[in-house]
Amino acid sequence: MSMFWTIWISVITLGTIIGCYFLLRWCLTNFTDVKEGESMGHTFDGIEELNNPLPKWWTILFYVTIVFGFIYLILYPGLGSYQGLWGWKSSNQNIQSLAESEQARKQALEDGMYVEYDVSLAKAAERFGPIFEAFAKTPVEELAGNPDAVKIGRRLFLQNCAQCHGSDARGQNGGFPNLTDDDWLYGGSGAKITETLINGRQAAMPAWLDAMGEQGIDEVVAYVLSLSGRKVDQALADKGEARFAVCSACHGPDGKGNQALGAPNLTDNIWLYGGSKRAVTETLTYGRNGVMPAFKDTLGEDKIHVVAAYVYSLSHQPE
Repeated sequence: MSMFWTIWISVITLGTIIGCYFLLRWCLTNFTDVKEGESMGHTFDGIEELNNPLPKWWTILFYVTIVFGFIYLILYPGLGSYQGLWGWKSSNQNIQSLAESEQARKQALEDGMYVEYDVSLAKAAERFGPIFEAFAKTPVEELAGNPDAVKIGRRLFLQNCAQCHGSDARGQNGGFPNLTDDDWLYGGSGAKITETLINGRQAAMPAWLDAMGEQGIDEVVAYVLSLSGRKVDQALADKGEARFAVCSACHGPDGKGNQALGAPNLTDNIWLYGGSKRAVTETLTYGRNGVMPAFKDTLGEDKIHVVAAYVYSLSHQPE
């Protein structure tokens, strides 16, 4: 941080604390000609106003907070580039440190200039690293039967995956699949689940309005809905079957999907974006572009292995 911003922050911070002290002194000063405890000459609804000072407990507490503020600034960083007597870095210095190379950060640790987040990560890695390494040696399918691994995997899932798939992993309409059933876009083996978590997925369902027109969309929607046993206009469905030839390149001629492409099965009445006529029409009209983020850099492969075991266990509950 430059000297300008250091001075700027120092002036505002110290000025505020000192200002609070003088404001308190001003509030404690009796500027009236009425002695403390005597009437101010105002009454309302039978209540008489007295010239009472601020409560002593409140005044003392205010002084304590002012003193605490000064002590905090002395011990901890808070005034620009000042690190505090305990040598902790300020948030701005933390950001700068994180931008430096790993070697520079290690040197900072050796010099006693440490960042609390780094220390916490190091302690966590030292304590839990061997546990994840041991789990990584067990295949996902087998690890899914380990209660301890599943418990840890669930915690990691709640921290990283529940935002989209829900805390119960049942997903929601809008492109977030249910992970508790046995319907998989890219495959539900341990290897495929791990691959999805490591690399992420990018779906690509093209829009067909320009190619088919509204009438063609209606025909294909009727045929697609009929694949899962829905009641439809059979005349429209028959015409849609011929148009479905262009869709079969991904979904297959029987509409049962293709896990190599992430193309869903259209015959099981399980829908990623909703199975109503309106939802299917919207999908065909505008297309879909779902994104599953990659977690390789966020979690690391050892932790991903445990999450994959948890996800696998959801659809492979013991009977």
